[in-house]
Amino acid sequence: MALDADTFDQLLRTVRRFVKERLVPMEGDVARNDRIPDEIRREMRDLGLFGLSIPVEFGGLGLNMEEEVRVAFELGLTSPAFRSVIGTNNGIGSQGLVMDGTEAQKAAYLPRLATGEIISSFALTEPEAGSDASSIRTTARRDGDGYVLNGTKRFITNAPYAGLFTVFARTETEGKPKGSVTAFLVEAGLPGLSLGKIDKKMGQAGSHTCDVIFENCRVPASAVLGDKEGQGFKTAMKVLDRGRLHISAFCVGVAERLIADSLAYAMQRRQFGQPIAEFQLIQAMLADSRAESYAARCMVLETARAKDREENVSTEAACCKMFASEMVGRVADRAVQIHGGAGYMEEYGIERAYRDVRLFRIYEGTTQIQQILIARNMIREAAAAA
Repeated sequence: MALDADTFDQLLRTVRRFVKERLVPMEGDVARNDRIPDEIRREMRDLGLFGLSIPVEFGGLGLNMEEEVRVAFELGLTSPAFRSVIGTNNGIGSQGLVMDGTEAQKAAYLPRLATGEIISSFALTEPEAGSDASSIRTTARRDGDGYVLNGTKRFITNAPYAGLFTVFARTETEGKPKGSVTAFLVEAGLPGLSLGKIDKKMGQAGSHTCDVIFENCRVPASAVLGDKEGQGFKTAMKVLDRGRLHISAFCVGVAERLIADSLAYAMQRRQFGQPIAEFQLIQAMLADSRAESYAARCMVLETARAKDREENVSTEAACCKMFASEMVGRVADRAVQIHGGAGYMEEYGIERAYRDVRLFRIYEGTTQIQQILIARNMIREAAAAA
């Protein structure tokens, strides 16, 4: 259910002002300190940003997909680390619960996620299972009135601060030697649950990931998401469809910020007696970036609207993720080139963005995985139509 137009426009203006006045000035400090200030987290809570996509009845804003991507366009105008603070509560960390949780599970966790009282994480990736999510090795053995979890999850966003993990593990299933994937809602602090050291990454300082380790970690039967064993893989795929659209929209916002910064620099930087923006080869890079970012924006909006019409958009979401994440990489590369030597220097922030955007082509499904998904869906649809 969409917000009324006036309320949503006010929300967009508020987010835009918050990004411009509070977040952009802090980008350098966050990169140097590898930390989001506590006051920014509090302000995000006050603005309701932790509950953008959580239903209204559980204290969130209940944005539909189109509204969510339009907010993501705005959040993309600043460092990805800021979006990461609220990203898992609105996206992969909460949407499995929103889509497939029981009413009791939703009531227990969604209100606290919506306010930012607790942070959620999506614990799917493992040392030997990332893109191939069906190969996860973490196990959940039934033991009396609960389950015992064993295994390691890797590169889990916001894990150092999470109060709730959506954990995917194999449960024993008759007729399936390897078992079936089941999703569990696991609270932080349980005996047998521990965290690895915070990862040192190429970019996105201020956004933290680490291993999540389960060693005979006991959870109650009520922790099974939706109270159904064997549904975890389906849940994960549904969650990732939505997550890929959100990330695609964020890529568009980042690209638009880089284009604006590149244009401003090109108009004031002078060489051979004139602004470099007057040189046709600079203009070509600006034009290519503008056209590609516009194409990605249109793709994302159209796919979001289709999702709101409850159409199956798995193929289209994969197309958006593949194109938008590759696009922002090209835009960042051109931004460095337009800035020349300044683009390689820390003070301008362009080299930081160049490193930050590289991750978009990897997480929530690499570009190569998107290609496989798109092609397989095309073949399946053609075979069904024959």
